[in-house]
Amino acid sequence: MSRPRIVIVGAGFAGYRTARTLSRLVRHKADVTLLNPTDYFLYLPLLPQVAAGILEPRRVTVSLSGTLPHVRLVLGEADAIDLDAHTVHYTGPEGDGGTLSYDRLVLAAGSVNKLLPIPGVAEHAHGFRGLPEALYLRDHVTRQVELAAVAKDPATCSARCTFVVVGAGYTGTEVAAQGQLFTDAQVRKHPLRQGMRPRWILLDIAPRVLPELDERLSRTADSVLRRRGVDVRMGTSVKEATPDGVLLTDGEFVDSRTLVWCVGVRPDPLAESLGLPMERGRLLVDPHLQVPSHPDLFACGDAAAVPDLEQPGAYTPMTAQHAWRQGKVAGRNVAASLGVGDRRAYRHRDLGFVVDLGGVQAAANPLGVALSGPVAGAVARGYHLAAMPGNRVRVAADWLLDAVLPRQAVQLGLVRSWSVPLDTASPELARTPGSREQRAKPRTGLPADPPAGTSADAGPEPAGNRPDGERAGNRPGGEPARKQPGGEPARKQPGGEPAGNQPGGEPARSRSGGQSGGQSGGPSSEPPAPSSGPTD
Repeated sequence: MSRPRIVIVGAGFAGYRTARTLSRLVRHKADVTLLNPTDYFLYLPLLPQVAAGILEPRRVTVSLSGTLPHVRLVLGEADAIDLDAHTVHYTGPEGDGGTLSYDRLVLAAGSVNKLLPIPGVAEHAHGFRGLPEALYLRDHVTRQVELAAVAKDPATCSARCTFVVVGAGYTGTEVAAQGQLFTDAQVRKHPLRQGMRPRWILLDIAPRVLPELDERLSRTADSVLRRRGVDVRMGTSVKEATPDGVLLTDGEFVDSRTLVWCVGVRPDPLAESLGLPMERGRLLVDPHLQVPSHPDLFACGDAAAVPDLEQPGAYTPMTAQHAWRQGKVAGRNVAASLGVGDRRAYRHRDLGFVVDLGGVQAAANPLGVALSGPVAGAVARGYHLAAMPGNRVRVAADWLLDAVLPRQAVQLGLVRSWSVPLDTASPELARTPGSREQRAKPRTGLPADPPAGTSADAGPEPAGNRPDGERAGNRPGGEPARKQPGGEPARKQPGGEPAGNQPGGEPARSRSGGQSGGQSGGPSSEPPAPSSGPTD
């Protein structure tokens, strides 16, 4: 008699934790398959540190095959799920298709960038949900500072050294905080015109920074940002984005070559394609993370609307912390459905949050105790080391080296602007010449999206930035500038970059590390759950 087949779609915080739990509970009693577009789990909370040159990219990735014994990894993106035939169709990394059959299915697809109907944003902004975007941002910022240092025109110099971040949630706040330190260090090597320094602008329609957190943490973060020189503007958002700058909702036009989009995420469209009851794009499940009408279907992370038993009538937010914990419960309940152990309902208790502001600064409230400064910084880094499922020694080593050695501000040119469009269903994968989206998804301006200027943290956050000053000529692969891979207008596409800082950031969809949109969360009652922020 063949063994039961369990298929998990997505290896973000929820999917990875589900796979790890099942590999321990049913290793000899069922076949567990994990479908994911990359071969690693991405610890999204530390992505801003990759963009700022503190951590090397591989430090925030954890090998799936190396850390999930007894789990079969299949590289690919889920295209369609047939609930009647019990099959999942996927497209592999080289365009080939495949089908997986299952007896139990766990949907942990995660989330994708939230796009608002704001003119120019899709063309001139970039998200911040995957390694390609972080690497692009690091190269882009480095290039702008280097070009500004040799610019003869003061206006051009100013525009290149002005970086606009939209969204003052976990990701946007950390990107702006780390970015200001990164560029200040660069100009010490490439001095700008007399009296000029890099300028980071943080925008959000919300009344304060980190609106979803305790006001004390918000005040701490706001104080650190302003003291560092970040231009924090609350109650303000983007009205239009152009190749030469950003028009704000207050009427001011900011000359800039960089727009980082961190206004949140929305559930991956894969869940909605099932045609089952939904709650704002998320699949409705019971407290046991099971879809009521389909006992063989489970969902967790950003893809699932999980009842909040601590607040009757509400659903748990899309954060990494929830995704991580839900993954463990989902694994236990899938095993219980096969006769291994007992199932349990999902309950949670927030034990605090951490927001890394760069250097020795941070804001944290472990167990409700508000902390700031070096003490909070130590707590934040200790939390991340405890929460990471791997690479702890390497991450600690990079932090130590960063403390005693200058950062290497060089352009690697590995990721070009057109490779990381904001409007993509796969932020964890860099687009290549001739490639195209492998699964259709709703485009910009969905009716469900809030109006322009909506608070940045309606969900986990993405971030983005924009065209460097690279010529739009012909792209690699001999493609005309107009028809960029993915059909994106070439405009002035740059040549060539979380986070949110959060762990939850689970990749969208069957994403690598399917990270949640959220950010750093705080301590948890079990092994530190990757921080709170968007999850899968």
